[in-house]
Amino acid sequence: MKRTMTIILLGLFAAFSAFAQESKPKMEDKPAGEMKAKGSMPAVDQILDKYVKAIGGKAAIEKHTSRVMRGTIDIPAAGVSGSAEIYAKAPDKSLAVITIAGYGAVQEGFDGTVAWSDTPETGLREKSGAELAATKLDAHFYRDLNLKKLYPKMELKGEDKVGERAAYVIEATPAGADPEKWYFDAESGLLLRMDMEREGPTGKLPVEVYFDNYKEVDGVKLPSSIRQVTPAFTINLMIDKITHGEAIDDAKFKKPGGQ
Repeated sequence: MKRTMTIILLGLFAAFSAFAQESKPKMEDKPAGEMKAKGSMPAVDQILDKYVKAIGGKAAIEKHTSRVMRGTIDIPAAGVSGSAEIYAKAPDKSLAVITIAGYGAVQEGFDGTVAWSDTPETGLREKSGAELAATKLDAHFYRDLNLKKLYPKMELKGEDKVGERAAYVIEATPAGADPEKWYFDAESGLLLRMDMEREGPTGKLPVEVYFDNYKEVDGVKLPSSIRQVTPAFTINLMIDKITHGEAIDDAKFKKPGGQ
């Protein structure tokens, strides 16, 4: 689900592309000092196993087949805010509706086959190529249980810091795509940060995503604060309500017809 939110928020970059060309703040400052060498750190499999246990365990994760998240979003540099509704359904369907006051709705959807985006800036469009591949990768409802399958190449790069938290850094590469970096809390096992590049209508976009304020909902821990940093601006997503088991019609995820 965290990845669903990541790819969805990238749609906002395209939506606010005009503003992005005028304002280019720096990416998040990297922690001071060099990354610590691997040394006697745990193996990749141990880090991933600890992560699954930290968020609730396999049984708790597989218990759910749908999830709805509702909250608020703001882009401080642009001086805008709005509401967010994010829907996910097993095995691989996702939809987000971000409504910005005075601007309109930004929608990102995937019905298991077709990925699409609809924004006031770019209109309705269907994704293809690298964008489609990334959406398919991100939309897996049980992604956290299948990381080694989805990312056949993984390497422990060492230890770094996310804020004041020590984190193990894994470089993970999906088939036919660019590698990503994942930062797992060395103490709790939770995912704190992800670094990646994603293809969009304006080209490749580097993104840093920070996860915070994990809360347990129906046996599964999920972040309620997500901060996405791009070269253009920072997007903050605050989740107020999470529900499992809502009946979601498959039609909800389909590309709007007749357009």
